[in-house]
Amino acid sequence: MNYYTRLFSLSLLSIALAVPAQAAVSAEESARLGQDLTPVGAERAGNADGSIPAWTGGLPKSAGNILANGTPSDVFASEQPLFTVTVDNYEQYRELLTDGQVALLRRYPTSYHLPVYPTHRSVGVPEKVAAQAARNAIHTTQVNDGNGLSDFLGNIAFPIPQNGLQVVWNHLTRYRGGSRLSITDSVAPQPNGAYVITTTEARSTPVTETTDFKPSDAAEVLFYYSHKIIAPARQAGSVVLVHETIDQVISPRRTWLYTAGQRRVRRAPSIAYDSAGPATSGLRTADGLDMYNGAPDRYEWKLVGKKELLIPYNSYRLASPDLSYKELVLPGHLAMTHTRYERHRVWEVVAKLKEGQRHVYAERRFYIDEDSWAITEADHYDTRGELWRVAESHTYYNYEQQAPISAADVIHDLQNGRYLAANLTNEQREAYRFDYRASTSDYSPGALRSSGVR
Repeated sequence: MNYYTRLFSLSLLSIALAVPAQAAVSAEESARLGQDLTPVGAERAGNADGSIPAWTGGLPKSAGNILANGTPSDVFASEQPLFTVTVDNYEQYRELLTDGQVALLRRYPTSYHLPVYPTHRSVGVPEKVAAQAARNAIHTTQVNDGNGLSDFLGNIAFPIPQNGLQVVWNHLTRYRGGSRLSITDSVAPQPNGAYVITTTEARSTPVTETTDFKPSDAAEVLFYYSHKIIAPARQAGSVVLVHETIDQVISPRRTWLYTAGQRRVRRAPSIAYDSAGPATSGLRTADGLDMYNGAPDRYEWKLVGKKELLIPYNSYRLASPDLSYKELVLPGHLAMTHTRYERHRVWEVVAKLKEGQRHVYAERRFYIDEDSWAITEADHYDTRGELWRVAESHTYYNYEQQAPISAADVIHDLQNGRYLAANLTNEQREAYRFDYRASTSDYSPGALRSSGVR
């Protein structure tokens, strides 16, 4: 019996004595965690032909070195692609591709390709996350038509999901490394390749880690977040502050905006749903940040099931400080030679706009990695039913912090040929600080003016 099996056998036995009447799953079902399922609900076993290996705990914390800018070294750097998917051979791999991937191969036939490498299930599970997922499995329930959570703690609301919205809730409540401060870049190239770098300093703190301050609204909040633009000069000093509420129908997201040019703080309730995301050149909606976020009430959520796909994974090379933006950012798309795709199992969830509701996306298809619960692929359809935007999250596993991190979130607009690449850190000296501990002023609306001073 391995460590996780012992941990979950003991924790689930004790929790089973107090199963709530409306539990998500039974104590017997939740006992699969740490057995045939991983501690967060993925299938432990590999697939039939061995192209997806069994999960054995993920990479150890000492798997590699941490580079000067805070990103981990590529522990798979010596590997070569098994094959490359191109516009000429994609039909051979069609069942492993999303419609969005096929659309990009067709739009950029001479330059877009998917280099496919051996699959590594590198994502590990910190002990506290494992324990929280085990507890949530039999305690956390959906409330208010699924728009909120009851009796939720920490991370992974529904490790054994029963419907599509529960899968999406797992993305929203997944583990991201705790409280952290990051400095990242984004670019939105013109069709000719010209771009301006926008640099953002962001802070994020889950409610479970608010040890250095006691916010009055903590009972209603999932996490606290703020970002300040520090470049280019014409935008520097603008700050967005968010108290991300759990049920955004009953208690809408609390958002404040400080605009350096106007030098005033104002409430910004419109930063939600399909409003244009700040500093995205209109290429990403507010609820497209982090692939998907916010209130789910405008859509009907259908769980299609699990499938195997070629998705961005272990994207260490894409985050390397040895890779310049000049080499990486090309007209139409990133330099695909530096990307890495692997075959993994994903949950497929389809969101269709409810009758009478409004959103620029009438349908969205999400593909969620089973090991991390992160959305890795998303196809967005317009009101005519045509594929409009294609999003991919190129992630790597920060083994020292035991947290999946985005090397680049990319969204392509198939209609105008532009794309947005966010979370880039290649040219930042210190990309991430995981020792960051929030103070009251970090997430206080009253402190926005001083934090935004240039």
